[in-house]
Amino acid sequence: MTRWARAALASTALVALLTAGACTTLEDGLDLASPVDGSVRAGYAATRQPITFENVQASDPQSSIGRSQHPKILAAYGGAYSDPKLERMLATIIGRLQAETADPNRAYRITILNSPNINAFALPGGYVYITRGLLALANDSAEVAAVIGHEMGHVTANHGIERQQREQAAEIASRVVSEVLASEPAGQIALARGRLSLAQFSRQQELQADVIGIKHIARAGYDPFAAARFLKAMDSFSQFRNAFQAGSADLDFLASHPSAPQRIELAERHAREAEVAEGEGATERDRYLNGIDGMLFGDSAAEGYVRENRFYHPGLSITFAAPEGFVIDNTAEAVLATGPNDMALRFDGVALPTTTSLVDYVNSGWIGGLDRDSIRQRRIGTLEAVSARAKGGEYAFDVTVVRVGGQVYRFLTAVPARESGSVGAIAERVANSFRVLSPAEKASLKPLRVRIVTAGAGDTATSMASRMVGVDRKTDMFRLLNDLDRNDAVRPGARYKIVAE
Repeated sequence: MTRWARAALASTALVALLTAGACTTLEDGLDLASPVDGSVRAGYAATRQPITFENVQASDPQSSIGRSQHPKILAAYGGAYSDPKLERMLATIIGRLQAETADPNRAYRITILNSPNINAFALPGGYVYITRGLLALANDSAEVAAVIGHEMGHVTANHGIERQQREQAAEIASRVVSEVLASEPAGQIALARGRLSLAQFSRQQELQADVIGIKHIARAGYDPFAAARFLKAMDSFSQFRNAFQAGSADLDFLASHPSAPQRIELAERHAREAEVAEGEGATERDRYLNGIDGMLFGDSAAEGYVRENRFYHPGLSITFAAPEGFVIDNTAEAVLATGPNDMALRFDGVALPTTTSLVDYVNSGWIGGLDRDSIRQRRIGTLEAVSARAKGGEYAFDVTVVRVGGQVYRFLTAVPARESGSVGAIAERVANSFRVLSPAEKASLKPLRVRIVTAGAGDTATSMASRMVGVDRKTDMFRLLNDLDRNDAVRPGARYKIVAE
């Protein structure tokens, strides 16, 4: 139970930025080996075999690595996101970068992943991934070009191959640690740290890819300062995302990268050394905003929706609310929420035969430190439920299970042992907010989207933010999405991103 609480706190603090749900592929129309507009090059005769990414890269031994991992990436990140308007905008950026690449024989397959996370990453063989979450945070074409240029830099410098070689070299050492020390805490920690370091590019590789990417976008005519600008935006997002949450400051996306100040400083220095002077590089903000207008924002229907402090799942027909002050994180494994004073919630579901009583299920051994005398049967609305208490290490727990047909939904509330007297009130509030959605409520739920709007005379960040739905801390989110500092004013006639249905 203690491990669960720490994992819950860590899960909501971790935001992996600049590593890779939805996207287009070259075979869907963004084939960088042929013109973006689909026209036929003059002087070239048609061939029996179409020009596709796979055909162009067939002779590249590295492409087999990316090709084998591609289905796994799609499965892990919600599949590929298809939006023809968005894809055309990205194709323009990629085509411009491809024309100035230091490796003209390299083709790239860019996939937009259908994930709200802010991620981008590359695999050997030219496979590059970018999430719609990252595209929502970016504010112009130059910033996205900086991200893609960075990932192209990893491919050009063969960082993926170097990482694979490190993994192979570490295999024997890992086996020794696993066989000799696996039963010891020190051995388990060594294994975990080893696997974590091998799953990431080294900090030196990240900095090298930064330099390659900045030089690349400058050659392509983009604003080279866009890289530093977007690094600042990601750092601001990390601070926003982790506000009011417990946990180590190291547990954010920068933990696996050079620190934000160092990276930003180096990016600005290399931008000053680039061929494009500050203020002269292209940003193509309007083109970019046109491309992302209408793009999905946040979770998809299959994952459920977070609306302020409430979670809705139209597919499962359920909803519940977290207490005020808690921040909800909808992950693939569970819905997690963290609150003040190291408090945490976890919500998930399991199938359970209707012939198995909830009391027997709670007693079946999956709850560590269970106080069997605390088990009590209850009802939440018209639904059968059971609650119990547990203790583990530095935390006190309340566990509530609710039956809906053949499914059991589980609420786990954790508070530090010193606050154990408050666990019952918090757990009761959360569990009592659980209910089954009506058909009308399900039909009314709609996904959130990025909408581009024009500021009018007298508009402020607060008035623009008031038009947003489905997000908490609306004014802060509006400023974050539009790269506005706290003292920056909204300009009449300028275009801004908001989140709406």
